[in-house]
Amino acid sequence: VLGLIFVFATCGNLFFLVTLWKRRKRNSRTQLFLLHLCLADLVVAFFQVLPQLSMEITHRFRGTDFLCRLVKYLQVVGMFASAYMIVAMAIDRYHAVCKPMVSFLEGSFRRYISIGAAWLISLVFSSPQLFIFSLQEVEVSLYDCWATFAEPWGSRIYISWITLAVFALPAVILLFCQMRICTTIYFNMKRKALQSGRAGTKGVSNAMLKTVKMTFVIIMAYTVCWSPFFVVQLWSAWSPSSAPTQGPIFSIIMLLAGLNSCTNPWIYLYYSNSITKNILSLLCAKQRGKRKRKVYQDLSLTSTNPVSCLFIY
Repeated sequence: VLGLIFVFATCGNLFFLVTLWKRRKRNSRTQLFLLHLCLADLVVAFFQVLPQLSMEITHRFRGTDFLCRLVKYLQVVGMFASAYMIVAMAIDRYHAVCKPMVSFLEGSFRRYISIGAAWLISLVFSSPQLFIFSLQEVEVSLYDCWATFAEPWGSRIYISWITLAVFALPAVILLFCQMRICTTIYFNMKRKALQSGRAGTKGVSNAMLKTVKMTFVIIMAYTVCWSPFFVVQLWSAWSPSSAPTQGPIFSIIMLLAGLNSCTNPWIYLYYSNSITKNILSLLCAKQRGKRKRKVYQDLSLTSTNPVSCLFIY
């Protein structure tokens, strides 16, 4: 299952990333955030799902001390980046819906500031991993990538901090943004309906509503996939004797956390008609190119009339 999650997360995000990059000059504001969210999900796939899969196969960390610290660092970078890129996208939607004039005047500058801040927070806040984890001898001549905490409160404080910074704080910001967006849309629709006398009049565009819905679904998917993981982490830190750290329930919770990197590309495709059409056009163009090359090759082998190539398509 871990192997399937890695394959789907990698292929889905890479394919979507290439599509967004090819049409980067025409990308909307939301699609720029999605591009960076794809990058964050790829970091999760390569440095969280893949090392977990490797550990399940080898049962030990196979690598140097530098590689141990780097992998553990990038694991948390991916978690931070996924969370705070969603936060940046939600804040951007909040300004677009609730403060459209400010968003219009400062849109481009604010967008790049938000994306840069999300990556900077991820890189800086993950730095303790470089000092906590190291390659240690756990048994005679057996080494593993383990963490060292100051006893007895070190592990509890650090896991509580990670849960607060990666999950709880982003969840509060996302909840605030979504509530303000929903209330603003509701009152705009109500005001427009009263002004026009028709209940069907909308206060915001269909494209804006679709973007808000997509952002909400991304937030819900992140919450559903990651909340059990952080609950178990806190449980194991504060009450290790009763925490479910073994068995099928623990395995499902760990798998569910990595599954979030697989779901995001399909959410993007479902809500983005322009990107879906672009992907289909790229695929059709490749197929047409292959068919055209094949016809040209067949004609060069079977026909001596060069003018006939002009009438193929």
